[in-house]
Amino acid sequence: MPTIRCTRTPDADPAIALPSYETAGAAGADLRANFPTDQRDGVILDPGARVLVPTGLKLAIPEGHEVQIRPRSGLALKNGIILPNSPGTIDSDYRGPLGVIVLNLGDAPFHIAHGARIAQMVLAPVLRAGFELVDSLDETARGHGGFGSTGRS
Repeated sequence: MPTIRCTRTPDADPAIALPSYETAGAAGADLRANFPTDQRDGVILDPGARVLVPTGLKLAIPEGHEVQIRPRSGLALKNGIILPNSPGTIDSDYRGPLGVIVLNLGDAPFHIAHGARIAQMVLAPVLRAGFELVDSLDETARGHGGFGSTGRS
């Protein structure tokens, strides 16, 4: 099993748990909001607003892997809380603070509390491609069909 090494940012609350898998079959480890000392009351996110929520962590992701940041389905369904760049990618060579961009698509203000589970992170292998310029591409049944070209269900 690969290991993600973590350190805390200088202003992080050490009482906030590290990312954790909440069930035996969970693919994603829950990330928690970890606000600096002067923001421990959390933030109120108005409808339509977005904020960068600190996790208080820096990660060393194993080479050949990435961490994908994904929304929590319960927050999306119950409150309209999403991650606008989902899935967000954290590269293995990034060593800065881990923050989560959160957007409120709900119809009411939402309080993001200090220590609240705000997102989940999934460790995934990375395949890197080579790129080759060619004169033409092979034909497929779909061809040039784009958005909506495969019909309706």
